[in-house]
Amino acid sequence: MKGFMKEFKEFAMKGNVLDMAVGVVIGAAFGAIVTALVEKVIMPLVGIIAGGVDISGLAVKVGSANLEYGAFLQAIINFLIIAFSVFVFVKIINTAAGKFKKEEEAVEEVPAVDPQLELLTEIRDLLAKK
Repeated sequence: MKGFMKEFKEFAMKGNVLDMAVGVVIGAAFGAIVTALVEKVIMPLVGIIAGGVDISGLAVKVGSANLEYGAFLQAIINFLIIAFSVFVFVKIINTAAGKFKKEEEAVEEVPAVDPQLELLTEIRDLLAKK
């Protein structure tokens, strides 16, 4: 049991797990922001365009069941906005990483001069002068 706990602690303290935990927390907060944006800003505007209809309240009564498809439409809009935002964020990060990698490759392209070769070249030049 002690080995299991030690192994779990090593796993939990790895950078990837901590990064993922931070990502989940930030993602949840971002989801709340997008939900508020959709519910309080975008959907009322869509409702005005649609003739004053509150889309989130759209429903159909089938027998004794009330199918609230408006909430489903609102969830789809939430998802699309979140997916688009994540896409744009990842695109920006990948572009920045690509530029950084190109700069790094440019720095690596400068060949390093071997100190022994440099010393031998200096000795050759001195001997040539004599």
